[in-house]
Amino acid sequence: MRRTRTLTVLLALAAGLLAGPPTALAAEPAPRAALAADSYTWQNARIDGGGFVPGIVFNRTEKDLAYARTDIGGAYRWQESSHTWTPLLDHVGWDDWGHTGVVSVASDSVDPDRVYAAVGTYTNDWDPTNGAVLRSGDRGATWRKTDLPFKLGGNMPGRGMGERLAVDPHDNDVLYLGAPSGHGLWRSTDAGVTWAEVTAFPNPGNYAQDPGDTSGYASDNQGITWVTFDESTGSAGTATETVYVGVADKENAVYRSTDAGATWERLAGQPTGYLAHKGVLDAENGYLYLAYSDTGGPYDGGKGRLYRYATATGAWTDISPVAEADTYFGFSGLTVDRQHPGTVMATAYSSWWPDTQIFRSTDSGGTWTQAWSYTSYPDRENRYTMDVSSSPWLTWGANPAPPEQTPKLGWMTEALEIDPFDSDRMMYGTGATIYGTENLTNWDSGSKFAIEPMVRGLEETAVNDLVSPPSGAPLLSALGDVGGFRHTSLTEVPSMMYTSPNFTTTTSLDFAEENPDVVVRTGNLDAGPHIAFSTDNGANWFGGTDPSGVSGGGTVAAGADGSRFVWSPQGTGVQYTTGFGTAWQASAGIPAGAIVESDRVDPATFYGFKSGKFYVSTDGGATFTASAATGLPAGDSVRFKALPGGEGDVWLAGGAADGPYGLWHSTDGGETFAKLPGVDAADTVGFGKAAPDASYQTLFTSAEIGGVRGIFRSTDEGATWTRVNDDAHQWGWTGAAITGDPRVYGRVYVATNGRGVVYGDTAGGDGGTDPGPGPDPTPTGACEVEYTVTNQWSGGFQADVRLTNTGTSAWNGWSLDWTFPGDQRVTQMWNAEHTRTGTTVTAKNVDWNAGVAPGASVSFGFTGSWSGTNAEPSSFALGDRVCGRT
Repeated sequence: MRRTRTLTVLLALAAGLLAGPPTALAAEPAPRAALAADSYTWQNARIDGGGFVPGIVFNRTEKDLAYARTDIGGAYRWQESSHTWTPLLDHVGWDDWGHTGVVSVASDSVDPDRVYAAVGTYTNDWDPTNGAVLRSGDRGATWRKTDLPFKLGGNMPGRGMGERLAVDPHDNDVLYLGAPSGHGLWRSTDAGVTWAEVTAFPNPGNYAQDPGDTSGYASDNQGITWVTFDESTGSAGTATETVYVGVADKENAVYRSTDAGATWERLAGQPTGYLAHKGVLDAENGYLYLAYSDTGGPYDGGKGRLYRYATATGAWTDISPVAEADTYFGFSGLTVDRQHPGTVMATAYSSWWPDTQIFRSTDSGGTWTQAWSYTSYPDRENRYTMDVSSSPWLTWGANPAPPEQTPKLGWMTEALEIDPFDSDRMMYGTGATIYGTENLTNWDSGSKFAIEPMVRGLEETAVNDLVSPPSGAPLLSALGDVGGFRHTSLTEVPSMMYTSPNFTTTTSLDFAEENPDVVVRTGNLDAGPHIAFSTDNGANWFGGTDPSGVSGGGTVAAGADGSRFVWSPQGTGVQYTTGFGTAWQASAGIPAGAIVESDRVDPATFYGFKSGKFYVSTDGGATFTASAATGLPAGDSVRFKALPGGEGDVWLAGGAADGPYGLWHSTDGGETFAKLPGVDAADTVGFGKAAPDASYQTLFTSAEIGGVRGIFRSTDEGATWTRVNDDAHQWGWTGAAITGDPRVYGRVYVATNGRGVVYGDTAGGDGGTDPGPGPDPTPTGACEVEYTVTNQWSGGFQADVRLTNTGTSAWNGWSLDWTFPGDQRVTQMWNAEHTRTGTTVTAKNVDWNAGVAPGASVSFGFTGSWSGTNAEPSSFALGDRVCGRT
């Protein structure tokens, strides 16, 4: 957590419309008003991971110095004291958002303070900027940048190969960079300040995942994929003589120079028909190990081999742990134990089913053992144990049939590294997290080694939508790849993503303003509904029914009282329903693909926007009418919201540089809009608790105001603005969603495209920490408990508890006790605080669910561990009163 300085920007807002009938956009400036500076603290709403980690790099000369790279979420440095990761690229701003994609990281073994990152997200026109090499002399605390004359692809096919950036271990002013797109091999001789192409290098690569892809994404030449130095050649202060380079060319995958890069030759006798994903050198024994796959990954790969090249004799040896005919995967993750160089490990990165595989050899690849194997199919025996209690959602709420297990060992496992100073520590990246172990050598002794997430501090989710209801959980999120989470505590990892159904990506999220227990979400799913509903504030879900033609989630809006919904899915037109989506009807008067939102007061009023037109429905979404408003953004890069508690009060942000762009406000339900002067560009808008002396809710926006890009706050309806982030905290692109917290003044939740949900608190507000538990509970009256085990797996389970006040008096706080009959233990609880004494558990209310009216219920859940049996508790007590069971 770091405290930041804010920039106050003074602006003028329209005091009122010009004389005469109201017309859209007519306004005149009001006097400017000053705001005091503020300071914010920024941190993540914890998810821990959530995305692909294609690279982990240990420094070879300093113990405990390690870096991780992500495909869209920046780079991180390992903090040994806390076993956490520190983000290093939060300074990347809006205009350079592509530099949050990291294609390679290099840590200098001569001067460990130096670290380099090759950045850029896409090589096609999705990313408007070229790539760059960032260099730091203080381990990533600060950076300098050299722009490159070509693009780099941190999120392109082949991004798990590497590392493409390398520092010469003898002359650390020399670096090499492998470029994509046919741009060849590049070299710097001044510690990354300037770069020039190595024109003598003969092969820029020729492999593309899909040459026919017209978007330029899968058709790009994956280029030069890795650089490895042979430190046994050369001496301190002079360039290393022998350098190996991997190329995306199935017939010519590996090249070598023996004269410090002056001349190059294809390695004779090398295998063909494969791409070399990794090349790792054991200089002590004179072996270059190579992991091959028939494709570039990270998702695909059907065949693979492992080879060992003897650097002294030129002999090639196929050391693959399985026969080629038995592979259905490619190899990629590859590492050597620097304490015991004859020990080498590799991963079957593209083995999605039933699980990834990790192989280990202690005799330079002569013989292998594997992390798991079949005993009698489909039963399998693991050499490891897995404990994901720190990130319990990694089970995905699944209950698979053998041979699959949950949690999985992983998938997309292209990063694998043994700590060069500790043979017992190994880390590997997956499509969702970093796993690791600190007793790896148990593998060789026959006992099991322990795997657990080593990912805390690394947040890598792409956020599509955010809501903060006035009651219940403070934050609900819609995320790419992992669906989304219900955060009852911002500082704890939620127990599970949304399930029933599990969307691969949630595209939109809303709740009923006057009944926040009613929540709706839409998303993408290969098979199943694209919409889901909750009646308990997002704790539990059930799928709705799709109208014909739906192919994707689109946007969705909940009526203010939760009695009706409007949905604009992909694949068909806008739809409306009463109830929970069992019978949809087509909305009239609004085009397909429109963005939809609801009025937060009138349950029959909904709004839409499409291609410069604003639409209004006053009959629950059955019919829409285009408003008279003009001058709105012509395209569809728009976010708009209606103000809670303000009927017809709508704010709209969006636009593009070649047309209208900014922030608009309507107080008549969208019939007219006034554009706020001084807001040069705005992309999101949200609302939070009003300032202590203000009557209007606080506004938040990701915008350019006064010529400055940032996250801004206004406490006076947009008359003046304060920038609440600073140049060290920008997080690239923040244009998807923003919301304040209706319960904590100044708190703002910001959606990022790869750094998860970041939230800020003002030091001058009443926020800064999560609300604590309420007063000591003193409930009276009868009670009833429903206890349900909702999911169970080997060694673990999840349960829901529903506590009902069956008495005649309201509770102002509650505390429920029970005793487990076996050795069950609660590992994490949500919607309640818990303590344990022996086998007795006490669950106590949190502040927002302390009050329980007669006849009302409160629910909470938990994950736990068990062995032997998992029998239910026989009784529950509320104070000295035993509760009935249902």
